[in-house]
Amino acid sequence: MNRIFLSLICLMCFSPAVRAQKEPDKIACYAYREDNAPHKKKLWDGYEISLGPVANPEDAELKCTAAIYNRAGRVVFRTSGFNVMFDEELTGEDFDGDGKPEVVFRTDSGGGNHCCWGYIVFSLLPKPHKLFEIAMEGSVEFEKDRDGKMVIWQRTSAPGGFPTSMVRRPFAEKVSRVRDGKLVDATPEFCGGKDPRFERSDLTPEDLKTLAKAGEPGAENEDIISALEARTAQHMFCREFDEALKDLNLWPAGKREIEMKSLADAFTEDYPEFAAKLREILKNK
Repeated sequence: MNRIFLSLICLMCFSPAVRAQKEPDKIACYAYREDNAPHKKKLWDGYEISLGPVANPEDAELKCTAAIYNRAGRVVFRTSGFNVMFDEELTGEDFDGDGKPEVVFRTDSGGGNHCCWGYIVFSLLPKPHKLFEIAMEGSVEFEKDRDGKMVIWQRTSAPGGFPTSMVRRPFAEKVSRVRDGKLVDATPEFCGGKDPRFERSDLTPEDLKTLAKAGEPGAENEDIISALEARTAQHMFCREFDEALKDLNLWPAGKREIEMKSLADAFTEDYPEFAAKLREILKNK
């Protein structure tokens, strides 16, 4: 089953309980607009948000700002960007399981070029603090598990040894939860199922023959390179290290070394034991 088909299944069949909203945000500020109106909205426990253009937008690079004020009028949180949105759909959800609602903003720090959007989830109790921030590198979905606990699915750019175009960038899925007030990786909990969001692309022998041309001019083999790198990364995220090695062994010898070195460098911090194993394999070649 190819990646496009999997994506279509995901779009048609999966209906999470909590999604990023489809309608345009009503409380938002956009750097490209000259008619940005300031917004205020009361929250709970005496807190209030203020969102709109900065005081002197002509003198600032980040044109929009949002803040949360306590009942004494003191700012307890602020975020600024080229664009800033107050997420009314996700605000009020309980992300950390303490039974209390959180406040959610979306901020663009990349000038509107779709590279640098992120969710910021802020908790007001027991005292104001940022719960977590998550980049919208690919898609981000919020849903509830069977116990009503929040689960965050994040489509993440996958590393590899051979660059592809932006359209063919490999992606794989990570799943996170909030535990003890921190965002933690929970991907392996979900990998045993058949969720179509996980990258499990099938490759034919004919597909694999094209890997020998990886890194050469031309884009005719980008789909195959991207599919294999995405699948390998998905195995890594799921901590299926033996399966990741099987994927790496599908590369022709010279290309395999490039791919292994790239992954060893990329995964040193998050998967140190596997990165060390890759370096040991390279050392013994």
